[in-house]
Amino acid sequence: MKILTIVGARPQFVKASVVSAALRPLCDEVIVHTGQHYDKNMSDVFFEELGIPKPAYNLGVGSGSHGRQTGEMLIRIEEVIGQEKPDILMVYGDTNSTLAGALAASKLHIPVAHVEAGLRSYNMRMPEEQNRVLTDHISAWLLCPTQTAVENLAKEGIARGVTMTGDVMLDSVLHFLSVARANPEKARIYETLGLTPKQYRLATLHRAETTDGGVEAVTRIFRAFEQLPQRVVIPIHPRTRGLAEEAIAKGGFRNIQLIDPVGYLEMLLLTSGACQVLTDSGGLQKEAYFMEVPCVTLRTETEWVETLHGNWNILASLTTEDILDKALSTVPDPAARDSKPFGDGHASEKIAQILCPQA
Repeated sequence: MKILTIVGARPQFVKASVVSAALRPLCDEVIVHTGQHYDKNMSDVFFEELGIPKPAYNLGVGSGSHGRQTGEMLIRIEEVIGQEKPDILMVYGDTNSTLAGALAASKLHIPVAHVEAGLRSYNMRMPEEQNRVLTDHISAWLLCPTQTAVENLAKEGIARGVTMTGDVMLDSVLHFLSVARANPEKARIYETLGLTPKQYRLATLHRAETTDGGVEAVTRIFRAFEQLPQRVVIPIHPRTRGLAEEAIAKGGFRNIQLIDPVGYLEMLLLTSGACQVLTDSGGLQKEAYFMEVPCVTLRTETEWVETLHGNWNILASLTTEDILDKALSTVPDPAARDSKPFGDGHASEKIAQILCPQA
């Protein structure tokens, strides 16, 4: 059995690390890195830290418009499929790499396995929503992280090949947070940045919906951050850096600390040490939930509705007033954490058994 795995963006590296470890004893896996994230701090370092085998292929597609990026990936993935002739092509999440891989395989009659199938924000203006919906409808194995995801697929008439496996990111957090804490070099991140655990807030900004309004949109967000009683630390995404620096220069903000992107292990430590997370990321809001850190999601919808239970995650519109109100007034309910909507931390093993049942 040969599985061709497509990864291209930061969260997919994290998911692939634990699933690949479960697959290796059971089948041959060939990893293809599309190059969608091409900055060293957001790609190569993850393979090094997470123990993922060096990709057999790096397509080097890089950034570009959605059409150009997806089209380039489609062409190059098709060529790899022709060379490798896999039995299954596996994709993760909802990026352009996900859709390109699924399309290339489907047109060549290679069955597709979609990890994180069934997620829905019901906002079709989001490129991620378009990618995940289209991928689900051409996948043979729909590997769902939650029961809600299973129900979403049922509403769209998809039942065949659907399994609730649990969330592979929970597997990753449980494993790698302990690895990070045991690594003295990684644990120095607090000292290096001058931070005291639970006395700062962690934020990320990268989605197009957040930044398309330019420096004015970022300034509105930063006005809220400036009024919070703790420092706000932002590992700044390359696409957002210029806007963030201009907003800080114009607004004279002093409560915001921009830092370079960090590796996954350092990010886990920064998240677990924060008193609150503010983010537009799908993955980080969920990781905060796993680590019992309250989160304000800077969006009006989330595909991870389970995190909203008990106010451990709360949605905020992109206005200064709403962000500030939600950040200061929301109190999470500890009793709401009794259920385990994301599984038991063994999703990776379940996925490996589903795809390689004969092993």
